[in-house]
Amino acid sequence: MEGKNRAALYVRVSTASKSKQGDTTAFIQNPDVQEQPLRDLITQRGWTLSRVYSDRASGAKEKRPELNALMADARRGMFDAVVVWRFDRFARSVKQLVLALEEFNGLGVAFVSHQEALDTSTPMGKAMFTIVAAMAELERSLIKERVIAGLNYARDNGTKSGMAVGRPRKIFRRDVVLALKREGKSWREIARHVHAGVTTVRRLAGEKTTAQSTGEAL
Repeated sequence: MEGKNRAALYVRVSTASKSKQGDTTAFIQNPDVQEQPLRDLITQRGWTLSRVYSDRASGAKEKRPELNALMADARRGMFDAVVVWRFDRFARSVKQLVLALEEFNGLGVAFVSHQEALDTSTPMGKAMFTIVAAMAELERSLIKERVIAGLNYARDNGTKSGMAVGRPRKIFRRDVVLALKREGKSWREIARHVHAGVTTVRRLAGEKTTAQSTGEAL
């Protein structure tokens, strides 16, 4: 990053995070566990620390105030690189990671992951990002393709229960209903004949929907 040396650190800890080391269970709730190695890394590269952004939240949560602040500051040009401990500390999914890296790339902000040894400021890092982005795009395409194939199959063959997709519609002709009524059939008999509800056939015929309103038996 020639001429660019301002680095922002992002760390995240979760109350559920823990790792086992032999017989000792070490709870890594202190962000310093991630932060200090990142400080050492930027010192080794001769970069200056712009700010440390630290969230305490599950990776599955969408609302992470410090991550949101980091993205906003990146758009304001507050730093030239983002340094994280590991991908899963930063993004909750490959899609989120790729979208963030694409935005950083457009802003001219490098992204460095300590554990994955990814550095988009280097040619190798840029190549790795291209591969990650391609895999994410492939995943999205496969999911879309499976959804479309499933909908097409269900439309052509119905569901596993043999029923059509969605709520089935009762389809019958109004003139048939009226003709049966002229023949003296009751609403219940007509409904049974066209395989529909009494209220439905009466509404179709333009009649009131309660027997009490006409005094006529169903």
